[in-house]
Amino acid sequence: MKYNLMFPMRAVKHYERWIGKAGLGDVARVVEAAGFDAIAMSEHPYPDRQWLANGGHHAFDPFVSLSMMAAATERLRVVTYVMVAGYRSPYLAAKAAASLDLLSGGRLTLGMAAGYLRSEFEALGADFARRGALLDEAITAMRASWAGTDHDGPAFGVRGHLALPGPAQPGGPPIWIGGNSGAARRRAATLGQGWMPIAQSAEMAAITRTPPLADMATLRGMVAELNGRRQVAGGSPMDIVFSPFEQKLLRSGDVNDFCAALAPRRQEYAEAGVTWFTIEPASRDFEAFKRDVAMLGERLIER
Repeated sequence: MKYNLMFPMRAVKHYERWIGKAGLGDVARVVEAAGFDAIAMSEHPYPDRQWLANGGHHAFDPFVSLSMMAAATERLRVVTYVMVAGYRSPYLAAKAAASLDLLSGGRLTLGMAAGYLRSEFEALGADFARRGALLDEAITAMRASWAGTDHDGPAFGVRGHLALPGPAQPGGPPIWIGGNSGAARRRAATLGQGWMPIAQSAEMAAITRTPPLADMATLRGMVAELNGRRQVAGGSPMDIVFSPFEQKLLRSGDVNDFCAALAPRRQEYAEAGVTWFTIEPASRDFEAFKRDVAMLGERLIER
């Protein structure tokens, strides 16, 4: 099992107060020292106020923030969790990803998803109705850019262009696909190297318009179906990246109950096919974050 730490979303809104005299490089060094394998940043460039008032969150630009964290560390991978493909040209995304991957020494994992927040698409002039089909083609176009070849797709077809330097990782950074929908699972199996399902209740599923995922049996079934599809296609098993059901215990800001609940279930998650845990502490400031991350490392990460 590998461990990915999501930068606390609650820290972004009040970042200056939360971080004190430290910086994102200090955050990343703490995470690396605790034994985590990766650190992640979400993406919401221009969310609407109503969504924010009902549980939504802010985020730093993922490429800017992850670059600062990669520069401060040696082995820690950096993850977009997730980049919404429709918010930008795939060629701009490919350039940003290649630059970060090369400059970090091949440590980028590109989490991508179609997105669900219509109001943000509209504010950015992005195509909400075609977001799924455009994501499929964007992945192909980005990989063409990294390979130095032309892409002939209907939306992003371009000939006679070249983007250098390319990424450090052969073929480009691995791509993890987020989302519970059938389309997301198909996309992960055919276009990605990993899948990031979302633990969500039926109520949350109604908002995201994707299947609920609220228990281990459902998770196990979804992973088995996806890996079965992957096997039929001749591919290797996928990375399954999951924020555990116990994550809700972190909302209070105390990691003790979370560690006590998750530790004995790690094998159960592994048997269900999970290969990465994503953990987001709710630390109230950077000093608390340092204590929380150290405890997570000591009680959960086996080295």
